[in-house]
Amino acid sequence: MLTVVAGHTIEQIRDRRPHAVVIGSGFGGLAAAVRLGARGYRVTVLERLEQAGGRARVHRQDGFTFDAGPTIVTAPQLFEELWTLAGRRLSDDVTLVPMDPFYRIRFADGSSFAYSGDPERMRAEVARFAPDDVAGYERFMAHSRAVCAIGFEQLGHVPFGRIGAMLKIAPDLIRLSGHRSVHGVVARFIRDERLRTVFSFHPLLIGGNPFRASAIYCLIADLERRWGVHFAMGGTGQLVDGLVRLIRSQRGRVRLGADVARIRVQRGAATGVELQGGETIPADVVVSNADSAVTHARLLPRAQSWSPARLRRARSSMGLFVWYFGTQRRYPQVDHHTILLGPRYRGLLADIFDRKVLADDASLYLHRPTATDPSLAPPGCDAFYVLAPVPNLAGGQDWRALAEPYRRRIARILEASLLPGLTEAIVTSKVTTPQDFQDDFLSYRGSGFGLEPVLTQSAWFRPHNCDGQVRNLYLVGAGTHPGAGLPGVLSSARVLDSVVPDARVTA
Repeated sequence: MLTVVAGHTIEQIRDRRPHAVVIGSGFGGLAAAVRLGARGYRVTVLERLEQAGGRARVHRQDGFTFDAGPTIVTAPQLFEELWTLAGRRLSDDVTLVPMDPFYRIRFADGSSFAYSGDPERMRAEVARFAPDDVAGYERFMAHSRAVCAIGFEQLGHVPFGRIGAMLKIAPDLIRLSGHRSVHGVVARFIRDERLRTVFSFHPLLIGGNPFRASAIYCLIADLERRWGVHFAMGGTGQLVDGLVRLIRSQRGRVRLGADVARIRVQRGAATGVELQGGETIPADVVVSNADSAVTHARLLPRAQSWSPARLRRARSSMGLFVWYFGTQRRYPQVDHHTILLGPRYRGLLADIFDRKVLADDASLYLHRPTATDPSLAPPGCDAFYVLAPVPNLAGGQDWRALAEPYRRRIARILEASLLPGLTEAIVTSKVTTPQDFQDDFLSYRGSGFGLEPVLTQSAWFRPHNCDGQVRNLYLVGAGTHPGAGLPGVLSSARVLDSVVPDARVTA
């Protein structure tokens, strides 16, 4: 039997490695833990929920398995790098399957666009909609590659803790039209309105409005074409489980049900954390994967660089309504990833981001993982996840009252367009609303992706990975640089390699 002292076994107390505490087990936190473990730290990950993964947790019910959060894996080399740091291969633990097509985008008029990574097929799809736009599409992809080379490959893992770093890249931002919106840049190259939608929707995957998200996010088109869109067999939860095993292989710990009440600060430096209930865990380094607003407004003892007033002025990303459901029949005509666009695009986004009203119409992302991995549902059944962008909680909607009527509204849209006989086929169902994001993940305003990705909330203007006012405190995840999405949060952990000192084992 192991003796436990203040949450640590005697074996851990005898471990002389410097101690790093990671708050939260989202992908940013887990990636940070692996990187710190590889650099000689003894790592403890503290997760307030009873399951690792944060927003990437897994729901299992009635024989169905549902990924609660991310379903699209891009830039898989970032995962491969983590496994390599731990002395293993990603393929030893997780099987990634490339998607083809990446998505099928369905318009309200019944037409559809098969979005893939094959240049020839993409040119043919563009020509099918608007032959005159093929040359513009090629120019747009060349522009996307230039943006990706700088915005992702060069700067995605670079800290922006000083204004000088931002000023240094200002000429590149101007040259690459970073001050414009994604849709504005796409419209310079492409005339057909449907194709403008096809090549501008990507910011929605990271919480942004294409009509004001910085055109730096045009890089996503090239990122996907070069490295593909993948699915983890068994679900995204397999990646979470794999990362937890890596941490344990490095003699690190992942503690579930460990709710951090505050970060302890003495003489301007983080010295550990205190859990709800009073347990104190000392640390040489503290890394917060909590929502950056929670870190600054709730976990730190007093307002720091992101004060409550500044947070109130900030733009938060939209909310998410997610419905997980299983059917007792299969729908083989439905692709793995489908984007179902409603009759409005700009107007609907204005309702969500600006007016913050719950519109009668909707645009939806439908995930059918059993198209690739039938084991996620009982035999002869399908598992689905449908996501609707909605206003965050600043809109004042009462989701306890609205959840079921809104779910029925989405069901009617799906039944009329893609899933005939859906109502009678459903055998299991669960919904998550912006209220759940706030309650379960402590997401500020119940937003799905933290801060909205606009230029004035990017790079130096975003909460910094290295806190400038509290030494030994670092931030990772969607709310810090470079932003949301799996490549973003994994890159935020890469930033730590530049700002966290190497571990020095004490005698």
